[in-house]
Amino acid sequence: MLKIKLSRIGKKKHPIYRLIVSEVGRDPYGKILENLGSWDPHTKDLQVKADRVKHWIASGAQMTDTINNLFVEKKIVEGKKVNVSALGKKAKDALKKSKEAAAKPAEAKETPADLSSEASAKEESQADPVPAEVAEEPKEEAQQ
Repeated sequence: MLKIKLSRIGKKKHPIYRLIVSEVGRDPYGKILENLGSWDPHTKDLQVKADRVKHWIASGAQMTDTINNLFVEKKIVEGKKVNVSALGKKAKDALKKSKEAAAKPAEAKETPADLSSEASAKEESQADPVPAEVAEEPKEEAQQ
């Protein structure tokens, strides 16, 4: 299977990458089928042969996740970006705890204060009933 991937070139601590097409298991520094361009991550400069990229994709070549994100960002290919980096152990644990907290029903135990406020609300609604005659009078006036 063919893959479009990055091959590192450049100086120490200042990498520049080639975009290459090669077999999946083959060493990226060995024999390649085609050099499609280069990418400088410091300046975010991407030089690529877009027509050749589309040709290789049409031929069945796959892209690495990083290459896919670069091409989607520069609008060479259409699609969604792929999450490249995996979550660390602490982040996974925090995410798991937040999902559990959200999934748990929010059943708050009723406290005596809650019960007394509910009881007083019921008493107020029952203590001041509105007579039916008073409630109907404004409706009659509005109709006339």
